[in-house]
Amino acid sequence: MSKTTPKDLAKKRNDEKLLVSEMIALYCRKQHHSPKENLCPECQQLHDYALARIEHCPFMETKTFCSACKVHCYKPEMREQIRTVMRWAGPRMLPVHPILSIRHVAVTLKSKREARAEK
Repeated sequence: MSKTTPKDLAKKRNDEKLLVSEMIALYCRKQHHSPKENLCPECQQLHDYALARIEHCPFMETKTFCSACKVHCYKPEMREQIRTVMRWAGPRMLPVHPILSIRHVAVTLKSKREARAEK
């Protein structure tokens, strides 16, 4: 098993931040009718909270995505908000951000395969 370098870890963290940011932005634009570059106050609060959680995640080296993590560090109300956003935005990301979407699906499938292999 190879060791993750700080550069790889920073890229992984930035990729996750980008994905979350784009999903929240898409959700806010379509559900709350916000202008393209602005988030409504509720979505901005969720966005800031999610990025702070990602930035301070002690498991970033080994985890794939927050949904697959054994420790859930989100407050319950924020966790429910991010779930709502992900459920809505996830299926709609492919035409908007195809590379991010395909990469996310590939990593998710890989992590599920590895989890099954560990059992």
